[in-house]
Amino acid sequence: MKQLLLFFCLGWQLVANGQRILLLNGVAHIGDGQVMESAAIGVVNDRIAFVKNALTQTFDPKDWDTIIQLKGQHIYPALVSANNTLGLTEIDAVRATRDFNDVGTWNPHVRAQIAFNVESRVVETVRTNGVLISQATPRGGLISGTSAIMNLSGWNWEDATIVANDGIHVNWPSNKETYAQDKQLIYNFFNTAKAAAFDRTEPVVELRIEAMKACFKGTKRVYIHAESIQQIVDVIDFAQAFALPFPVIVGGDEAHLVGPKLKDSKIPVMLNRIHSLPRHEDDLTYQPYRMPALLKAQGILFCLQNDGDMQAMNTRNLPFQAGTTMAYGLSEEEALQTVSLNVCKIMGIDQDYGTLAAGKKATFFVSKGPALDMKTNAVSLILINGKFCPTTNFQEALYHKYQDKYKQ
Repeated sequence: MKQLLLFFCLGWQLVANGQRILLLNGVAHIGDGQVMESAAIGVVNDRIAFVKNALTQTFDPKDWDTIIQLKGQHIYPALVSANNTLGLTEIDAVRATRDFNDVGTWNPHVRAQIAFNVESRVVETVRTNGVLISQATPRGGLISGTSAIMNLSGWNWEDATIVANDGIHVNWPSNKETYAQDKQLIYNFFNTAKAAAFDRTEPVVELRIEAMKACFKGTKRVYIHAESIQQIVDVIDFAQAFALPFPVIVGGDEAHLVGPKLKDSKIPVMLNRIHSLPRHEDDLTYQPYRMPALLKAQGILFCLQNDGDMQAMNTRNLPFQAGTTMAYGLSEEEALQTVSLNVCKIMGIDQDYGTLAAGKKATFFVSKGPALDMKTNAVSLILINGKFCPTTNFQEALYHKYQDKYKQ
């Protein structure tokens, strides 16, 4: 068996994609709150074979195609970006590159998966900060469409797919003048869809109704975008009225004000971008920063997401949003969970992703320093499904190009 020797210089110079990879002596942030100071992680094909203490184990070099000495660098599970248009848009100002907003009010049958652009230049800039999985999410209408969970290194959209039809996205009404009317429209649509799901066995010709069936049978989530107390309370009642197996609130600016009700309902929350201004003028200026700690204290399952202006390219800041929560009540490992394990739990992919554990997909990255700090986040190795990915991007290449030209 040929041994591949890899040397660390300015970055990992990876000469092949070995089938059996051994990483030694890194600081492993497991993702469930544990930290292993001198870890040995074995990867066989696309799965993690083991995570052990390197100081108490011996390994035969002949058993491994690739052995990498990390020398105290930090290993993290893939960071996951929820509710994002990454891969569905390239330049926000150019309409022809925006594939996330379809025409119409009721679009549960519109699938983000087939519009995902694996060759997006934005994707590579995000990946090199440790974000390796994204939930490609449509926008617009009362029901925007069906999101898909994608890894950020695929030959095509089929290759990049983790979950093809993850869930539908409902935009809960916010206009006070038409609130009751719009809410009733949603109830009417769901009543029709639920009747079709349980009262009929033959396929429904109407694609919109057919796309809703899985929401009631537990194989598709219902992501409901809501912010205010009134909206959140109504969403909880709505989820109970239709006995939705997996409802999720997206946004939740005032979720902390109805914490007990949310906890009892067991509905998780995908929090708004915390690098934002507070919702109300009389809120504390750091209110968004402390929202994760407030929900954590109330026992609510939550994660961070990055919806907002220029969200695709700003996804590169996702680890630093998690890092901000460390200054407002969360520990480093709890902050990591807000962009890894918690997201995977909410989206139902935690059996394969979210932590560094035997049997899970080998999708993780290595950083020279703590990855949640922008001063020390320096990704030196990326594995997605057991395959090495580039740790550089075109922006870095341009930086070096002009640095070389104009250096003093």
